[in-house]
Amino acid sequence: MQSQAKGFTYVKVPYNYIAYYEDGKWNEGQLRTDDTVTISAMSTALHYGQQAFEGLKAYRRKDGRINLFRVKDNALRFQLSCDFLKMPRIPVEMFVKAVEDTVLANHEYVPPYGSNATLYIRPFIIGIGDNLGLRPANSYIFSVIVSPVSSYFSGPARPVDMVTSPYDRAAPHGTGHVKVGGNYAASLKAQVEAKAVGYADTIFLDPKTHTKIEEVGAANFFGITKKQEYVTPTSPSILDSITNRSLKQLAKEALKLTVLETDIHLADLNQLDEAAACGTAAVVTPIGSITHEGVKMQFPHHEEMGPITLKLYQLLTGIQMGDLEDVYEWTTTLDPLK
Repeated sequence: MQSQAKGFTYVKVPYNYIAYYEDGKWNEGQLRTDDTVTISAMSTALHYGQQAFEGLKAYRRKDGRINLFRVKDNALRFQLSCDFLKMPRIPVEMFVKAVEDTVLANHEYVPPYGSNATLYIRPFIIGIGDNLGLRPANSYIFSVIVSPVSSYFSGPARPVDMVTSPYDRAAPHGTGHVKVGGNYAASLKAQVEAKAVGYADTIFLDPKTHTKIEEVGAANFFGITKKQEYVTPTSPSILDSITNRSLKQLAKEALKLTVLETDIHLADLNQLDEAAACGTAAVVTPIGSITHEGVKMQFPHHEEMGPITLKLYQLLTGIQMGDLEDVYEWTTTLDPLK
């Protein structure tokens, strides 16, 4: 087994998947060993940002098999992104098979059980071809690349400090709810500036008033109130995180918590006992404090992961790794020996 996970950085593995869309249809697609693409310098992905991607992981089980987590949900969200940027949909069956084939072809690079590392999976689509005017491309590439990774934030899962951003990641009714590169490009300046002064990441506020929490860098935000409620922001410019979706269901059904999707005002952060970022890359990362305009708000559980956040993390990762029964039918199990 060759995990070679080095933080959240790319490690080249033997195979990736590629398919082409031409003349109104997708070709069959294939696995290949080259991890580069050659495209026209006039491709819409380069000039107009016509591209989208997904992020999911493969988890090594104790019995040696491999779990995928909610891969069909990623396929459906990918279709939403394609629709919004006027790109051809990838059929769910094609998306799932491409992911499964790529993972199985690189199964030796899925990190071992108990290593706190996984195989990150990045499906993406780009508009290609000789395009000058602002219009959707006629040709596209759909690809799946994978890489072994460990933690997104450095160090163990201890609470991290964050700072609010004066910049906006996405506008209401814009592209914030879909997983496209432009949203992440818009977050780079804020992230770099936050890390330069010692923070783990930045927190984006609502564009209209800058008084409410929206997202944590490239992740969703949730908190546990003093009344032991699970609260997470609601906004048309927030990505519908599959991890957050799962945590909300676990909070409601497994922990019997009230789940609230509502505005989270900076002025009301003192009502939270615990706070965290969640997403495929971040998993569940506790937040110890949030600094806004020089004023630091420190949460009661700022030295270690809070008890409810910890329970949610254990439930989520237990299902992902195959240690807990998957009563929600979220996982797909692959056997590399078959």
